[in-house]
Amino acid sequence: MNHTVNYPWFKKEDTDAFFALFQNNLANFVIIAVTMLGMGFPASIVFGKVIPGAAVAVMVGNLYYAFMANRLAKKEGRTDVTALSYGISTPVMFVFLFGVLAPAYALTNDPELAWKIAVAAAFLSGLIEALVSLTGNWVRNQIPRAAMLGALAGVAITFIAGEMLFNTFSIPVVGLVTLVIIIVGVIGKVTMPFKIPASLFAIVIGTVLAFTLGYQSTEQISEGLANVGFYPLLPSLAAFEGMGHLFTVLVGLLAVILPITLYNAIETMNNVDAMAAAGDSYDVRECQAVDGVGTMLGAVFGGLFPTTVYIATVGSKEMGAGRGYSILNAAVFGVAAMTGVIAALSAVIPIAAVAPILVFVGISMVGTAFQSNERKYFPAVAIAMLPYFANYVMTRFNSDAGETVAGISEGIVPLGQGAMFTAIILGAVTVFVIDRQFVRASIFSLVAAALSFAGFMHAPELAFNAAPQYSLGYLLVSFFLLYCAYQEANSTVKVTKSQSIKESIAS
Repeated sequence: MNHTVNYPWFKKEDTDAFFALFQNNLANFVIIAVTMLGMGFPASIVFGKVIPGAAVAVMVGNLYYAFMANRLAKKEGRTDVTALSYGISTPVMFVFLFGVLAPAYALTNDPELAWKIAVAAAFLSGLIEALVSLTGNWVRNQIPRAAMLGALAGVAITFIAGEMLFNTFSIPVVGLVTLVIIIVGVIGKVTMPFKIPASLFAIVIGTVLAFTLGYQSTEQISEGLANVGFYPLLPSLAAFEGMGHLFTVLVGLLAVILPITLYNAIETMNNVDAMAAAGDSYDVRECQAVDGVGTMLGAVFGGLFPTTVYIATVGSKEMGAGRGYSILNAAVFGVAAMTGVIAALSAVIPIAAVAPILVFVGISMVGTAFQSNERKYFPAVAIAMLPYFANYVMTRFNSDAGETVAGISEGIVPLGQGAMFTAIILGAVTVFVIDRQFVRASIFSLVAAALSFAGFMHAPELAFNAAPQYSLGYLLVSFFLLYCAYQEANSTVKVTKSQSIKESIAS
């Protein structure tokens, strides 16, 4: 039943929530721009297509979640409803940068074609998440949390925390100071001067230090200002042009896209659940569909990064925010993308000033993976993290990984291929063994055998009998786990009979 309420478009509490959400998305946008330019992508693609497309996804989602907040406020007759925070998923962003875009560029040596392939991957990811919204709860119930979060922690500690810590130490005078500001402000909860958010304060201090000490020059300001202009939000057929390559030469990328999309859908689900616990209950399936549609629309406009509901929503709720911060975030990023402000900031702000924020994000994700699980599942979280160490080595050396790491171990490359699937399966098997659910563990091992057979894991491409040794290995593991289930069942029967006999004698 709808109630007549005066739900404000904006209130003062929205200001703090806006800056918290803004700096989160801003850090992602700057990292995207700097990373893609560093890979060799031209500014015309980065600032003319990718950034505007990503902005479209952010705008659509933020405006829709503001609409959902208004609808919930009217339905429940409350004015304290907080809109869901929304933006580019940070862990998924790194997977798409280094697990989709980088391999596509390495294999095609064509930035335009690589961009189209990555856009197609993003569109497909959005479509999958929209479809997963129909069965999201079932999927979440089948995959243990320790396995999913452990796999994500592997991405976090390598591509996010690790990679960004390397960038932090690239200019130690800037990076170390910025990192400690983040530690003091975010972890130590120490208030920054003028109550500026710690992450924003860190970026400002880091940038000032870089210019003062000569690590950044006024030429970079001129370079950034040169990119200021008008970048229209124009749809294109790039996603559909890239789809043909995605399902032929680069079909192996599906081994990255499918599991990370599943993670993204579950991340949205968990964050919406957390918001419900905080007092605002939204429809999980609708939110997953919104994220999927937002990602697809972003891809149509050139963006190549999936979006999600942020766990920071709970923080916005605690601040007393409403829907205004979400609307303002959409407007600001729309203007920033179309005018080239993101391009200017990417040139002015040194990567060493932004990287420490992502170091904290990565470490927080690793911590959450352990904190969100019982202590007995810690081994499952840990083993699920390991495949992404191999994947990191692979992606850093691109097509030369086999030769480069051959002297270390022949297992690095196959372990890194389809790392997300491998991580989830190893983690799930470990969870079910801990819980002595050997049949379920056996089923996951059979799935691994099938994925290896088809080339989704431990193989460079999809093919018939792509990784025979791994398929056989997982098959043997499955039989062994069934034997363990048989032994467990017999042991339970014997214990039960023994107890029954003792009770009969006692009576």
